Amino acid sequence: MPFIQKAKKRLFLGQTNENMNIGIIGIGRIGKIHLQNCLTHFREINVLGAMNPSQSGRNYASQLGVPMVTNDASELIAHTDIDAILVCSATDSHATYVEQAAKAGKAIFCEKPLDLSLDRVRQTLALVEECGVPLMLAFNQRFDPSFAEAKQLIDSGELGSIRSLRLISRDPGPPPLSYIKRSGGMLMDMTIHDFDMARYQVGAEVVEVYARGANLVSDEIKEAGDIDFASIMLTFSNGAIATIENCRETSYGYDQRMEVFGSNGMIRIENPVKTSTLLSGPLGTLEGKNLDFFMDRYAESYRLELAAFFEALTAGKPMAATGYDGLKAMEIAEAAMRSIAQNRPVRLA
Repeated sequence: MPFIQKAKKRLFLGQTNENMNIGIIGIGRIGKIHLQNCLTHFREINVLGAMNPSQSGRNYASQLGVPMVTNDASELIAHTDIDAILVCSATDSHATYVEQAAKAGKAIFCEKPLDLSLDRVRQTLALVEECGVPLMLAFNQRFDPSFAEAKQLIDSGELGSIRSLRLISRDPGPPPLSYIKRSGGMLMDMTIHDFDMARYQVGAEVVEVYARGANLVSDEIKEAGDIDFASIMLTFSNGAIATIENCRETSYGYDQRMEVFGSNGMIRIENPVKTSTLLSGPLGTLEGKNLDFFMDRYAESYRLELAAFFEALTAGKPMAATGYDGLKAMEIAEAAMRSIAQNRPVRLA
């Protein structure tokens, strides 16, 4: 009997000392991060199984001591001792695995987005609700200590009323073309984190989107039908305005910054750097280099988002990032794509 059923009373009241058993679907880049975190940082979590279509991912899980390794997700989901499923596979498989896990009564942690089709996302969320299982969407940036502190300051009223928010997200280089072709495009794959962060920090819904996109980095990305640079303006129901800039390439490392401006003050979050060493000379002062990529920048947030998922299950709390949050971010992304295609602002219902 699934964990969510067999221990519901004890678990949701925080009265169980039982360890939680999980399975991980997808041992690629992000799956490896979650697997390592589970094995290293959560002694109360048992990783009973891992699924990956390629042998390399299965070998990786086996080398780390995962007892059950398979290429069949249904075998993992049907395992009677597994309580929760982490879905870390390719985007176009998320909804299928979430639906299967929900029908099996498992708690679910899923990487974003849930699917590339809004209709499919709505259908999947309806099924999850019907099955009565918890679902968390992996918007890991919410759990970054700096972004989390900004949210706390905003909610405390420290900034007064929010007037504007600015987000810059620039990757050091584009992902492989094979990934781009399956990702749903930059706005659905990369910018969706910024859409979620803007909505999360402002605490209101987006009512209008105006976006411009360009190809400034790679002709191959253009030939694949995607953009590699975007500038987007979001208007919120409370009157606040957010601006987002994304680029698939920088010459100086990973670049992720945020500024929130309110009636009582301003919050600015700058890039962490590799070292705190400052070199001063005749030409000025140099500081450490930017971190290499998001895996370095958000190493702590990946651990903290899993901690939030496990804590919500054991304490019976709401998930910190829900399927509804994922749906709203997708609606913004879809509106931004229409805005670029039609060269006009797009209103959201």
